[in-house]
Amino acid sequence: MEKNQLSESLEDYLETILALQNKNKVARSKDIAQKLDIKRGSVTGMLKKLAENRLINYEPYGYITLTPEGKKIAVSVERRHIFLKDFFSRVLKVDEQTADRTACRMEHAMDKQTFKKFRDFLNKIDECPHCDIEPIPRSLPAI
Repeated sequence: MEKNQLSESLEDYLETILALQNKNKVARSKDIAQKLDIKRGSVTGMLKKLAENRLINYEPYGYITLTPEGKKIAVSVERRHIFLKDFFSRVLKVDEQTADRTACRMEHAMDKQTFKKFRDFLNKIDECPHCDIEPIPRSLPAI
């Protein structure tokens, strides 16, 4: 399944599963529900849809892991989120909570080409000796 065919909600699920998988090696439906602040019953349908599209490994009542394709999409969404949140908080001086919420909405709307240009622009700002902002921490994952 192509990234541009995924809904925001499905991308959020992949991003959440990635975070849980990074923390706990696997995700569980109750953890996904808790992290997304939704009812546990709502999670099952989305997990089935992600499994049908071969983006996750899922068996009812079992652990959930990302497939290589699911992980690729989740990492891409996560990277856009990190970069956008950093821009809002560091460059625009937006408070962290607002920066996070805004980045979460925008990470889904920005196409790959626009995001690449945005990322390149931020890198130029960071290299400019006359700019009055701190550079992006190099610990951020490469995009």
